[in-house]
Amino acid sequence: MPRPRKAEDPTRWPVPCSRCGQHHQTVANWPDGGVCGYCYQQAKRTRGTCACGHEGILPGLVDGAPACRHCSRVRLNVDCTSCGAEDELHSGGRCWSCTLADTVDGLLARPTCGTVAPELVPLATALKSMKRANSGLTWIRQEHVSAFLRRLAVAPSVTHEAFDGLPNSRTREYVRGLLVEYGVLPRRDELRARYDDWAQQALERVGDPENRELVRRYIRWHHQRRMNHADGVSHGTFLRSKQSVTVAIDFLNWLTDRGTRLAELQQAHLDAWQAEGPTTGEIADRFLNWAIKTHTAPAGLRMVPHKRGTSPRLSASQQEEAVQQVLQGDLLPARDRAAAILVIVFGQQIEHVAALTWDDVAVTDELVTVRLGGIEIALPAPLDAPWRDLASAPGNGLTAAHPNSNWVFRGLSPGRHISSAHLRQRLRAVFSARAARLGTLHELTRLAPVAIIAETLGYSPATIERHATDSAAAYSQYVATRPGKHATFQNG
Repeated sequence: MPRPRKAEDPTRWPVPCSRCGQHHQTVANWPDGGVCGYCYQQAKRTRGTCACGHEGILPGLVDGAPACRHCSRVRLNVDCTSCGAEDELHSGGRCWSCTLADTVDGLLARPTCGTVAPELVPLATALKSMKRANSGLTWIRQEHVSAFLRRLAVAPSVTHEAFDGLPNSRTREYVRGLLVEYGVLPRRDELRARYDDWAQQALERVGDPENRELVRRYIRWHHQRRMNHADGVSHGTFLRSKQSVTVAIDFLNWLTDRGTRLAELQQAHLDAWQAEGPTTGEIADRFLNWAIKTHTAPAGLRMVPHKRGTSPRLSASQQEEAVQQVLQGDLLPARDRAAAILVIVFGQQIEHVAALTWDDVAVTDELVTVRLGGIEIALPAPLDAPWRDLASAPGNGLTAAHPNSNWVFRGLSPGRHISSAHLRQRLRAVFSARAARLGTLHELTRLAPVAIIAETLGYSPATIERHATDSAAAYSQYVATRPGKHATFQNG
């Protein structure tokens, strides 16, 4: 992102720039007039094809259109002494890309022989090929990044286990992601790996050795077992599993402080636990149910479960206002507007939106469709506009993180989609994703049969039935007809 301009100063610089018309210091006098420093920098970075057919830097202007140096008679050195290409120069007559390449080789080369290890060549190639070389150089020259790459260069092996042994940092995980994307490391479920590491540390917070073994079994035979049987660990599963174990540990430590074993648990203890603590204490019922099932806690005990339907939701008027804000496009970029439409209009969970791939989206001149719950949903105008913009410019393509990404909403981490938490935060400028989704489902159940909404939007009938009951819609409205190949829902 370019730096913002300083306020112009007509008193100090009375002659305006011939290009932008603002009063800044003139740094060059070209055939079309004096040029300020801001326009000079922009001219060095203007690329394209001149009217004469020349491809490269177009710093000049001819009849108001960018032109090459020959046609515009602009004198400007943009010839790299290393590669010979026309580009903005960094230092020593070399372009940013050549400077970046030398920096990468210097950091990843083994000191003993001065060459990059074969297993790190794909990483070096990826870093050198970043489309925005100046940003790549800025990142790689940070002290902690340079230090990590030097350490990686002398590592005896490049494996996930070796990476796990290095100090935990964002740089470690970012470089790991690059190595996975470029085939140096095999793919693995990173959330599962993170959960295993977190769980091992969490056990240290259990004061009583007997309870520590109990929590270890709870983690292994309940949470990790479920993860093993799933295709992949979602961000929601990761967070819920952490929360469940955290509350279970707090509960067991609370019992220990009162000199009570789990086998001696009574209903009075549970009532006191819920009365004394925050509402998140109710989550301990997940552990309690498991403990009763495995005969480590007395049968017949129960906690007051979390009451459904207490979460706030947007009213119909608030939804309409939010939809208008999304469609106007002033508060959100195209990527966020596209995601917001699926939440506020179609009631989609943010986790499902974040994980969409371009295999789920079809963009043609006539129609834009998004596959939700196995059904292709047509997006009429103006709902299709952000999706068309996103298809033409997916974003996050200027670094080495996404060489061939199929994610609709690319994340900052290599090869990964945007996290649901990050996307949820980005949409907060307009609405709370949860409140918007619940409000939409509440309104949709007034407009269509429960079963059709469930099938079309990818929800279970039981979930939609809860919203339908709340909005006075009856399941008897069910009509045994399936929607056609394309279905269109508009929020009323």
